[in-house]
Amino acid sequence: MKLRIYFESIFLLFLAVMCFHGIGAMEMPREELMKIPMDELPEGVNVLQLHSMDRIEKKDGDQQPAMEDKFHGHDKGGDETRKMEDTGHVHGHSSSHMDHLDPSVIVFFTIKDLKLGKTLPIYFARKHLPLFLPKEKADSIPFSYSQLPYLLEFFSFSQGSPQAKAMENTLRECEIKPIKGETKLCATSQESMLDFVHNIFGLESYFRVTTSYLTKSRALLQNYTILEVPKEIPAPKMVACHTLPYPYAIFYCHSQLTENKVFKVLLQGQNGDRVDALAVCHLDTSAWSRDHISFRVLRIEPGTSPVCHFFPADNLIWLPSPTMD
Repeated sequence: MKLRIYFESIFLLFLAVMCFHGIGAMEMPREELMKIPMDELPEGVNVLQLHSMDRIEKKDGDQQPAMEDKFHGHDKGGDETRKMEDTGHVHGHSSSHMDHLDPSVIVFFTIKDLKLGKTLPIYFARKHLPLFLPKEKADSIPFSYSQLPYLLEFFSFSQGSPQAKAMENTLRECEIKPIKGETKLCATSQESMLDFVHNIFGLESYFRVTTSYLTKSRALLQNYTILEVPKEIPAPKMVACHTLPYPYAIFYCHSQLTENKVFKVLLQGQNGDRVDALAVCHLDTSAWSRDHISFRVLRIEPGTSPVCHFFPADNLIWLPSPTMD
């Protein structure tokens, strides 16, 4: 019973409480990475939708995103209220069509926007993230959609509750087959995440990068101006890991064969906020569904332009360390 109460309390905190916290790039051998305390992993947003930015979405039930209703219409249950709460007046891209979008998807831009002095509306969300469980405990709990009734009883969540729906979406998302050229894993422990990264990069050493908030603010959506020339981080291969809502930490980690570019971008908000932001540009979008939310935000067609997006502070990108000539 105490374990269930603990899980329920941290999950409610995860869904309800906002905070800032970021962590910069760090490099160390695999043996040291395994020793990183759980509280050093970045905290932040519930981004069930963000990893689907990196996926090719297909119709006819093939690769449907778990948050389709949220992507293709208003965010049910308070979108209009949330649009104005803790946000400032936003301009930059044409805002008329953005007024009808969930603010949390205003993270997209084109590679042509990556220039000194450019101003963009950007949503940086903030929420507490439950800590990873020790691997032994995580492995002892089923992580399968077929076990959802048992899991809801185990965590004392009722059918139809927000927690139950979030768990269902996460389990479904994790069981969708990878698209062509994609390798994926829903990591339930720190060890499983690092094992996945190691399998992708082989014997190469690697490091992680993410967004860092340099100041604290309540603003979620505001205009940001690029303060310095964006710095490209060489990325011959990469693994992106995104948090999913669950009673304990789950990271959706995946790697794709398509070409990407990774950038660090120093931003300043209209209220003075400063963010050392991580951004990824997907260079070939020709195979993406026309219904992908990025095309609605940017008002472009598949294959006409690289699609870029910012990462929130609780998402990670793993990259191989540069080789020394």
